[in-house]
Amino acid sequence: AAKEVVIKTKSFKEEEPAVLWKSDGLGDYEISELKEKIKRGTTIEIYLKDDASEFAEKYKLESVIKKHSNFISFPIYLDKDKINTIGAVWREPKSSITKEQYSEFYKFLTYDSDEPMDIIHKSVDAPIQFNAMLYIPKKNQDFFWMNRENYGLDLYVRRVLIQHKNKDLLPEYLSFVKGVVDSEDLPLNISRETLQDNSIFMKIASSVTGQLLSYLIDKGKNEPEKYTEFWKEHGKVFKLGYGDFMNMDKYMELLRFNSSVHSNKDELTSFADYVSRMKEGQKEIYYLFGSSREAVELDPHIEIFKSKGIEVLYVYDPVDEFIFGSLRKYKDYEFKSAETVEMKNLEKFKDIEEKKKEFDKLDKTDEKHLDSLLSKMKSILGDRITEVKISKRLIGSPSCLVSPDDGISSSMQKILRMTNKDTAPQKKIFEVNPDNKLIRNMLEIFKKDSNDEYIVTVTEQLYESALLLEGTLTDPHNLVNRLNKLLESSSDWYRTVQKN
Repeated sequence: AAKEVVIKTKSFKEEEPAVLWKSDGLGDYEISELKEKIKRGTTIEIYLKDDASEFAEKYKLESVIKKHSNFISFPIYLDKDKINTIGAVWREPKSSITKEQYSEFYKFLTYDSDEPMDIIHKSVDAPIQFNAMLYIPKKNQDFFWMNRENYGLDLYVRRVLIQHKNKDLLPEYLSFVKGVVDSEDLPLNISRETLQDNSIFMKIASSVTGQLLSYLIDKGKNEPEKYTEFWKEHGKVFKLGYGDFMNMDKYMELLRFNSSVHSNKDELTSFADYVSRMKEGQKEIYYLFGSSREAVELDPHIEIFKSKGIEVLYVYDPVDEFIFGSLRKYKDYEFKSAETVEMKNLEKFKDIEEKKKEFDKLDKTDEKHLDSLLSKMKSILGDRITEVKISKRLIGSPSCLVSPDDGISSSMQKILRMTNKDTAPQKKIFEVNPDNKLIRNMLEIFKKDSNDEYIVTVTEQLYESALLLEGTLTDPHNLVNRLNKLLESSSDWYRTVQKN
């Protein structure tokens, strides 16, 4: 913007000569002693290029001063008006700052009309010196994730703004945090390009992140209700931190999920609380994905856990699959999807109440017929499944699909198919419940006629219903048509019974 800059400066020492510094900005400069007498102090003369005349306008000068030097300790006047009227409150002791001052600075910084949800004011002296004032907004300010790049903390060096919305002071999963960081140790002439390579800057960033996470951990322990408010507003963004391995222990302590021990979807629990409620001998933390609490409660995979009183975390966000897949375990307890759990790990636990069986145990002859029925069902479903077997996990439902031991959950499979439509569907085990009324009726029909078309119809319906429940049914038309025919048949039978 300038074609030439001239600086004239005079020391407070009378015997020292005045000095002139001049540069055209092309790389060279000259320094010489001034023969003329000037008062002590410094004068900077900027000769603007023709296309930069706007910088001679008062409003433009005022905006530049406010942007870069609004908080320096000495006053700046434009004509007779003082420009930097707001003090660097983050430099003041916490005890001297009023609630109104905190609020005023937050609104100046964010243009948010609400009060902040939380304020974190830190002054650090060792091993590096910096001041930080961080705000957590009351509301998520990016409702539709349309403005995800508009985040970051303002970085100052000794009250001089170096970078507005620096994105490296905090990781992206803490992007909802607003505020400023002011360093005493960084050089004033540091460029934005070299910040990431500066060891002092990286130590500041690491310290700011660590202290913020520690503050949130204390909030979760000492003020759980307020932390729940924070989580419901900012938890979706925070969950994206599953790749922050430097702060993984703190990150895991801050995660919250709904659970089978809760009475509604609004209650939350931590991994630590889950572990405190685990049954003796339990080595895994169980979770189950669903679109809602109602959907998870109706999932057949949850039945065995309910019967044994084993807690299951209910997860609803797609990112949750990546969280459990990346973290692998909490302390010594591995994460395990309820869909892929090995039954031997559950069978050792007693049922919390005696199961009410509607049917007597099958005799040996009927067991052989059941084996034949399962073989028939496998031949009907073909290579869409790996096998059909008797289920030990189902209590009330007639059937379900189970991932193999080395398989992925149905929710992860959905995510993979969304990112790549050519992803082959995972073949699963089809489990049936021999104590379910529908399966018993199928067995009786099969015993009379193993080729009865009803066996084919119900097998297909059960399989596609299982796909529908786990959200992997790609085409519901056959299921709907088949269901309508079954309803027609049952309505004819019901009408006949009514006549008799």
